[in-house]
Amino acid sequence: MVPGEENQLVPKEDVFWRCRQNIFDEMKKKFLQIENAAEEPRVLCIIQDTTNSKTVNERITLNLPASTPVRKLFEDVANKVGYINGTFDLVWGNGINTADMAPLDHTSDKSLLDANFEPGKKNFLHLTDKDGEQPQILLEDSSAGEDSVHDRFIGPLPREGSVGSTSDYVSQSYSYSSILNKSETGYVGLVNQAMTCYLNSLLQTLFMTPEFRNALYKWEFEESEEDPVTSIPYQLQRLFVLLQTSKKRAIETTDVTRSFGWDSSEAWQQHDVQELCRVMFDALEQKWKQTEQADLINELYQGKLKDYVRCLECGYEGWRIDTYLDIPLVIRPYGSSQAFASVEEALHAFIQPEILDGPNQYFCERCKKKCDARKGLRFLHFPYLLTLQLKRFDFDYTTMHRIKLNDRMTFPEELDMSTFIDVEDEKSPQTESCTDSGAENEGSCHSDQMSNDFSNDDGVDEGICLETNSGTEKISKSGLEKNSLIYELFSVMVHSGSAAGGHYYACIKSFSDEQWYSFNDQHVSRITQEDIKKTHGGSSGSRGYYSSAFASSTNAYMLIYRLKDPARNAKFLEVDEYPEHIKNLVQKERELEEQEKRQREIERNTCKIKLFCLHPTKQVMMENKLEVHKDKTLKEAVEMAYKMMDLEEVIPLDCCRLVKYDEFHDYLERSYEGEEDTPMGLLLGGVKSTYMFDLLLETRKPDQVFQSYKPGVMVKVHVVDLKAESVAAPITVRAYLNQTVTEFKQLISKAIHLPAETMRIVLERCYNDLRLLSVSSKTLKAEGFFRSNKVFVESSETLDYQMAFAESHLWKLLDRHANTIRLFVLLPEQSPGSYSKRTAYQKAGGDSGNVDDDCERVKGPVGSLKSVEAILEESTEKLKSLSLQQQQDGDNGDSSKSTETSDFENIESPLNERDSSASVDNRELEQHIQTSDPENFQSEERSDSDVNNDRSTSSVDSDILSSSHSSDTLCNADNAQIPLANGLDSHSITSSRRTKANEGKKETWDTAEEDSGTDSEYDESGKSRGEMQYMYFKAEPYAADEGSGEGHKWLMVHVDKRITLAAFKQHLEPFVGVLSSHFKVFRVYASNQEFESVRLNETLSSFSDDNKITIRLGRALKKGEYRVKVYQLLVNEQEPCKFLLDAVFAKGMTVRQSKEELIPQLREQCGLELSIDRFRLRKKTWKNPGTVFLDYHIYEEDINISSNWEVFLEALDGVEKMKSMSQLAVLSRRWKPSEMKLDPFQEVVLESSSVDELREKLSEISGIPLEDIEFAKGRGTFPCDISVLDIHQDLDWNPKVSTLNVWPLYICDDGAVIFYRDKTEELMELTDEQRNELMKKESSRLQKTGHRVTYSPRKEKALKIYLDGAPNKDLTQD
Repeated sequence: MVPGEENQLVPKEDVFWRCRQNIFDEMKKKFLQIENAAEEPRVLCIIQDTTNSKTVNERITLNLPASTPVRKLFEDVANKVGYINGTFDLVWGNGINTADMAPLDHTSDKSLLDANFEPGKKNFLHLTDKDGEQPQILLEDSSAGEDSVHDRFIGPLPREGSVGSTSDYVSQSYSYSSILNKSETGYVGLVNQAMTCYLNSLLQTLFMTPEFRNALYKWEFEESEEDPVTSIPYQLQRLFVLLQTSKKRAIETTDVTRSFGWDSSEAWQQHDVQELCRVMFDALEQKWKQTEQADLINELYQGKLKDYVRCLECGYEGWRIDTYLDIPLVIRPYGSSQAFASVEEALHAFIQPEILDGPNQYFCERCKKKCDARKGLRFLHFPYLLTLQLKRFDFDYTTMHRIKLNDRMTFPEELDMSTFIDVEDEKSPQTESCTDSGAENEGSCHSDQMSNDFSNDDGVDEGICLETNSGTEKISKSGLEKNSLIYELFSVMVHSGSAAGGHYYACIKSFSDEQWYSFNDQHVSRITQEDIKKTHGGSSGSRGYYSSAFASSTNAYMLIYRLKDPARNAKFLEVDEYPEHIKNLVQKERELEEQEKRQREIERNTCKIKLFCLHPTKQVMMENKLEVHKDKTLKEAVEMAYKMMDLEEVIPLDCCRLVKYDEFHDYLERSYEGEEDTPMGLLLGGVKSTYMFDLLLETRKPDQVFQSYKPGVMVKVHVVDLKAESVAAPITVRAYLNQTVTEFKQLISKAIHLPAETMRIVLERCYNDLRLLSVSSKTLKAEGFFRSNKVFVESSETLDYQMAFAESHLWKLLDRHANTIRLFVLLPEQSPGSYSKRTAYQKAGGDSGNVDDDCERVKGPVGSLKSVEAILEESTEKLKSLSLQQQQDGDNGDSSKSTETSDFENIESPLNERDSSASVDNRELEQHIQTSDPENFQSEERSDSDVNNDRSTSSVDSDILSSSHSSDTLCNADNAQIPLANGLDSHSITSSRRTKANEGKKETWDTAEEDSGTDSEYDESGKSRGEMQYMYFKAEPYAADEGSGEGHKWLMVHVDKRITLAAFKQHLEPFVGVLSSHFKVFRVYASNQEFESVRLNETLSSFSDDNKITIRLGRALKKGEYRVKVYQLLVNEQEPCKFLLDAVFAKGMTVRQSKEELIPQLREQCGLELSIDRFRLRKKTWKNPGTVFLDYHIYEEDINISSNWEVFLEALDGVEKMKSMSQLAVLSRRWKPSEMKLDPFQEVVLESSSVDELREKLSEISGIPLEDIEFAKGRGTFPCDISVLDIHQDLDWNPKVSTLNVWPLYICDDGAVIFYRDKTEELMELTDEQRNELMKKESSRLQKTGHRVTYSPRKEKALKIYLDGAPNKDLTQD
């Protein structure tokens, strides 16, 4: 029992049913809410926070109802990101600079739909600073504590899904509220140009150093003495002023890097921050010479140490004094598996002496012998600002790679250096002084523990392109007592990453408020001492050898301490303490910043839109860009556009107006009557980066009136004439979507003056989608009209009106119109050299006409001449009549069977007319044409990847038509051999193969069943595979452009693009003069590149209007055949690869058979007289010769062959030495160092891959004793050219291997290049003049062959600062 509504007890069953009913009611209510919400369109908003460099890649997604007010959007965004509403702006963002956009109003009650948000689409917004101020953070519950770890971060933010150590410094519960803005920290960040984080870290550290900043402010720039752009101190001064006074979130460092002499490429170079510190300090010292700041760097950063060696027998000590700017501390001693635990431990190790004994004994000047000695370092003086470099970058001799040591090394907040100082007022009587050598290597410690430091050699400049001559310094006593050497840490420069690259940022303590801050490029945030401890590196496990591999990659790299000395510790200068020149500089920079802010505000409120105008007198469409403030009225914008288009002297201002315009569709969308005083921002829908429309400055004559344009649709109307079978050019009509079809007919009737009663309108909604508008009451919107439309109109009183649309003449005409393309076909050039041969063959047929008549006289009795125009007209009419005849009698298919066989012996020429009025080939062409319903035709897309991609084919075809073998007819007299277009007779292609096949082969190569990848025009029975249905084809002569050359004939062909390439070629047969199997089609692309079309069963659907086609004579491929490009290999020529000709190889064919067929082609086309045993074929890979093909090898069985295959032909001096695949043919070349020259190539044939056999063969051909042979494998592409100045030392001579097929040789195939030499032969001594001369010759030779002069690996670019502001143009100094 449970209490009821009136505190009465009710049965449990009633309670159960009541609870159930309540649940049902709640579910019903939820469903109704879901249904209502589903009916309302929703707006997807994607917001990108651009105020923070660390969150710029983050996206906030909100899916809101379209009725949501804009102010509610701001509230939702503020709650999501943790900002106070009203302290940030939202602007439209589509990948465009936000400076070009106006922000949304955060107080607006407009719905998202009214604010131009688009439902169902992605609406991109940028969250930006408001009025130049960063958004204010919505502080969370203070109970978490101001110093809560969850509210801070240090280091780069980890990306989603990334694996890295940065998670040690970023709370997993990170939110936007953890980012402190500029107003709270009071500091400005620095923009990372690309990879300049190392520079930003050092600059922020110097800025936060009071002594350095104050001294820099006291220096005054004299503009009369130096260019401010190249003055490093002045640009640093400007940067520091901006860091101190700017209201920006971050400022650029480009002016500073420009003063270094760097260009934009330097921003993409990664460098070491310690190296930059050294180079920058040297540059400042050079710039500050003879000024008050001349010794500033030494006063602040320079210390001194003694490098000594003491004899353990007599006590004699030799020493020298060195100066340093930083102390490099080893993380892990060489050969040790344990790292030092702390900075103090590493400092003790730094000064720990070592014993020189055994083979390392020291020669004592006093003892006059080698004695045991103690060698070490002693600190004599510590600088005011102590810099410690933790040497985390090392070299792993196991992997031979640079590595980073991520071991843990602690460092204290206060460091007592008194235990490391050595104060000696007087020298020991047993000590002999040395001259101070500190000036020789200023800033370096010459300790044995520095052997792995990445410092330059003494002979290499350290980054300053200026010779420095520093004088010696005298030893000075330390001015500090031991108990006063207490240093406090104030800067930690952190490196995150590996030895290959990474990211720098700085953790710096402010001496103003004793608070730690993280300066991470643009972002500055407050951190704590706990965050500093996290930069110690390492992991929580024990410190073992492999601990570094599993430790955090984010750790301290440079530490800067300041001496705690109240007398010297300075504070930052206050504003009233600034020198006068700094006050002027501050004022100047503020004015520039305010000016930039005003300009940026103007840009953000300026509408930028395309403007067009049809010039009233010139009738030329002009284009410009109208930039108008959003508050300017339409009237003011018209005046601006009027002046912009220079119409003042052409037409009055009141005869111009701005209208909404669609340039793509050339359509006037609407006019703005009565809105002359409306602001442009409101009229254009706000300030946007891009607009979906344009503006047109419309003009009128003074006696005309502007037409009112209401939003509608544009319709292009084409008038169709069924009798003439033509489609007229379009006229433009403005229509409205609410009009009915009947009203639309009346509208068109007025425009084109055709009767509306018999009018048929066909809408083309998309390609090949024709729709007859047959329902008069339907609206245009219901029929599918949209922004731009195309319709076809026909109004005749023929019976075609009564037929079903899909069967009507109108449909067929429109279908043909939609699929017909216009092509320009270049017929083959008639070669004058073929005249004599043609005459000889034509006499057998009783014809002695000229060359040009060959192509024209395709039909008719002997001696009759027809023009190309007559042929075109006759063939077209015949095709039409044949098509109509076969439509009436489509079942008589047997008569269309072809009797043509695949044997070329039976082919008759269309020019050889015997006893009939039409040739056999033309009759076959007519018989092969059948018709079918075009609707059942399946269109195919042609793949351009199947076409020939080698440009050399064009030259081959011109070679085929040369005078020596230009018999391009198929005339046959009394069964004589028929000369083909490629210069071969039919018997050379077929009969010879059959003869050889009958001698022992069961299956011949031309009966192979697999397809070669190229469609044949003939099926297995030898019948033509031409087009089996009639497709529209019409050709007419075309006047060629000037310069096309004499003998060229052009056709303009209108053809249905659904026709196959095979049928298209058959239609061209009468105009080319040969069968389709004996000419090739080349598609001409941009830049006159030609590619052969070989897929005969594919359609012309990939072609478009006005494409050009070139016809070239040459036999088309049959099934199983491949077109092969043959190149001649000339190993000792400057250009070793020379193209010869195109040949046809086939599956099942032996290499010897292909050589037999090549011999006559080489003789006729290339003038090469070769016997079959005096040349070989071999594999070609790019320009490299490969496997030698043996005569008995069979294509597709032993040798893989493919379309557009390439092969080398190599002429032999003697009999072929390669007899077996187990042999190896290498190309050897002797290097003679005493003469500084290379001998020609000689081939060496090896029976095995033995190195000993190679040495023996090289010894035989050169006469060098076997034990003196040294060899090396050539590098790169054949012929592996290398400069004679480099070959002696750059190649890997005499590799320690026993076989050639192992590393580092890997010689497993024929064609490898081997250089060899006599190791007893001395290298020629060259004078400087001889070397320069030889260098010029070699450079010229190698540039001609396209090879590099040297193979030296790319060196790292040194970090340099150029004191004159620009790099030295003499590249030899780098």
